Amino acid sequence: MRICIVGAGAIGGFLGARLAAGAFNVALVARGPHLAALRRDGLTLIERDGQRRTHAVEAYGRIAEVGPCDVVVLALKAQQLPAIAAEVPALFHRDTVVVPMQNGIPWWYFQRHGGEHAGTRVASVDPAGAIGAWIPPERIVGCVVYPACDIAAPGVIHHVEGERFPLGEIDGTVTPRVEALSEAFTKSGLKAPVLTDIRSEIWLKLWGNLTFNPISALTRATLDRICGEPLTRDLAAAMMTEAAAVAGKLGISFRVPLERRIEGAAKVGNHKTSMLQDIEAGRATEIDALLGSVIELARLTQTEVPHLRAMYACARLLEATVRHETKTAAQAA
Repeated sequence: MRICIVGAGAIGGFLGARLAAGAFNVALVARGPHLAALRRDGLTLIERDGQRRTHAVEAYGRIAEVGPCDVVVLALKAQQLPAIAAEVPALFHRDTVVVPMQNGIPWWYFQRHGGEHAGTRVASVDPAGAIGAWIPPERIVGCVVYPACDIAAPGVIHHVEGERFPLGEIDGTVTPRVEALSEAFTKSGLKAPVLTDIRSEIWLKLWGNLTFNPISALTRATLDRICGEPLTRDLAAAMMTEAAAVAGKLGISFRVPLERRIEGAAKVGNHKTSMLQDIEAGRATEIDALLGSVIELARLTQTEVPHLRAMYACARLLEATVRHETKTAAQAA
């Protein structure tokens, strides 16, 4: 099995290292100093126990250089996908499987859905329809990413916690290809159960992300402080209640109660969310995939979500302000 990981950052690098350790042929698409280090030194993974292993991998700067693969993992952030979507088919052969690993509501959410909204495009994450135009839904296997990792240095990935990558066909069936993919992940030391309702799992992770990411970005607070402060804890609960109402109208139920989900976030402790890290670095955030998409689905289902709308407006303004300041500072340097 030849597996290409497009976007060999923290999660993509972690997955690539584990798959390489499982004796799979792994090709990574990266850029800049990270790409140079991968080519020069290989891919190094520092596990939670401090164990350090380096793997020889194929490393490319452009998708067009890779050639056909059996599995294509899209490990980029949601806002990065439209720009590269037209390049992805260069990786396809007749049976190539595509595994998107973005946070939030995916562009394919209503593809092979079967409900009243079947085929609806989620404009928040695929504004011009470019992703859907280039990546056919029949190639997609859904995935939810739970591990936390970071890039310790170019070519070096630090595994913080988690090993779960639940998988599922987007039409709810259990097929030989999703079982083979699950087996490959499991052989590589990962937990990859095959689910018949991958959308419910997407919502379960999103339930916390759409809440705690924007709150943390706006307040600069870590998860323990957000959950420990009564006012922000109440705000989080209100946002999650609204999101649950949207999900419920789409046939989604949560297997974890709201308070338990909040407690789970609190136990993560002194942790900066990915959106806060992006804001601090002056980067674009995943606000549209995490929150804008849910507001879009609220409009579709005629659900009132005032807390979500207010948080989205503030977070979008924050992102625009920070990116403007970053650009101005760079021009002045």
